[in-house]
Amino acid sequence: MQIYYNIFVKTCLLSILFLIPFNAAAAQKPAQAVQPVAQAAQGPGFCVFGAQSGKAFNSEAAFKSVIWKNDVVYVGETHDQALDHLAQLEALKAMKTARGAKIVVGFEMLNQTLQPALNEYAEGKLAEEDFLNKIDWKKEWGFDFNIYKPLFDFIRENKLKALALNVPKKVVSKIARGGLESLSAEEKQYLPQKVEITRHKKYNEYLKTSFAGHGNSPMAKMFTLENYLVSMAAWNEGMGARLAAFLNANAGYAALVVAGNGHVIYNAAIPASVKARVKGVRQASFYTEDAAKCPVKFPKEHKDMANYLWYINHPQKAAPAQATPDSAQPPVSTAPAAMP
Repeated sequence: MQIYYNIFVKTCLLSILFLIPFNAAAAQKPAQAVQPVAQAAQGPGFCVFGAQSGKAFNSEAAFKSVIWKNDVVYVGETHDQALDHLAQLEALKAMKTARGAKIVVGFEMLNQTLQPALNEYAEGKLAEEDFLNKIDWKKEWGFDFNIYKPLFDFIRENKLKALALNVPKKVVSKIARGGLESLSAEEKQYLPQKVEITRHKKYNEYLKTSFAGHGNSPMAKMFTLENYLVSMAAWNEGMGARLAAFLNANAGYAALVVAGNGHVIYNAAIPASVKARVKGVRQASFYTEDAAKCPVKFPKEHKDMANYLWYINHPQKAAPAQATPDSAQPPVSTAPAAMP
């Protein structure tokens, strides 16, 4: 169970279900400085393995061969790691070579109500500062925009499309407390008509482990395991259905999905939702894993965690001398994309 514990520590986000204020959550642990993009100039490298076969794809050419033969590519992330976002950019560049401008980038970072502002920004009609103010990035997401900026810049420069995938936080929170039946008609518009709860054994074990990890905490007592699983299904299904609707309406488009590793793992979350809704779609998922060195052989414990494991040497983050609410970055437990 060690692997589930490690994944849980890195990606669990139960607190979003309760919309805990940032300052209260931040006070629970020391803040860490986000690694700026400028300090990650060496790039993520191409230490990639097939997660089913164990075959190495440890070159740019091998990596591109994977991207070019798929319609939808998922590159998971640890939200405050700049190199993970540069890995996503590498995938987008490779996709641009193969698909030209017929690309959409789906962002978990933005909920569906923000699509109009995202359109304006992607089309160059809205300045960056105005965009961030209009969508209230600090409240909506919280992590340093600068580590996402290269992706947005590439979209704008190449006239690509962008899609706000996320389900509003209040909707996911409400489901966790009272189930799908607690939603109003207005809130249900962000979800598909039918929400399928996954039967994937490993993914359900992963979710149950994350739920059990909160023990007897006040948060865990506010809802049942059943509602937790339903809220996760609704979250993933809402994002998957959103992307599927775009692909079905825009023939010939390829898509890059920018989301937390928890929405990529085992292909049981967003990838499964899209596969069920887009006939014949070809997909490739990359789970980004921290590794000081590129493994000589594929680690057996990572088998089937996605289609591919991408090992990236994440720089160590130094804690600031004195953390303050203004300078602190939100810990993983307070940003919507990290759950489960």
